[in-house]
Amino acid sequence: MPSYNKADLQRRMHGAVEALKHDLGGLRTGRASTTLLDPINVEVYGSNMPINQVATVSAPEPRLLSVQVWDRSNVSAVEKAIRSAGIGLNPMTDGQNIRLPIPDLTEERRKELAKLAGQYAEKARIAVRNVRRDGMDTLKQDEKKGEISQDEQKRLETEVQKLTDDTIAEIDTASAAKEKEILSQ
Repeated sequence: MPSYNKADLQRRMHGAVEALKHDLGGLRTGRASTTLLDPINVEVYGSNMPINQVATVSAPEPRLLSVQVWDRSNVSAVEKAIRSAGIGLNPMTDGQNIRLPIPDLTEERRKELAKLAGQYAEKARIAVRNVRRDGMDTLKQDEKKGEISQDEQKRLETEVQKLTDDTIAEIDTASAAKEKEILSQ
């Protein structure tokens, strides 16, 4: 039984693309995005919890985030967590609701964010290449064990390479779109 599994390679490569899209979603452009607050953890009830487990995050306007804290006693902890996250947002508290106006980005900050988007994309490309290497190694082992022929190995290697090329093209497209979004504000 050959140990090569195309579906597993596809799943792992797709995972790298999804991780990239999540990372890019967390990059602050001039627009409000609820994913911007995803990496923030709040210290409540004696433990660290993601902000979306203690409050509802919404974007009522293109340049405003609204954080509706469920428990009134956690408002100051959520506000403190947002301030100390280092994402350049200044929370304004109004009862259990925290408003976060999204300021304009400076040219320098836009360039930093575009560079960061490029770094995220490279991380995803490396992950995809690692999956490709694993697939190629598996094919070589299967051929050595005599479970597949050399012709079959070559055909499957071509398939793995095409899968890799398609996935990297998808990564490049997502990265280029995000860099364009960041720089064109």
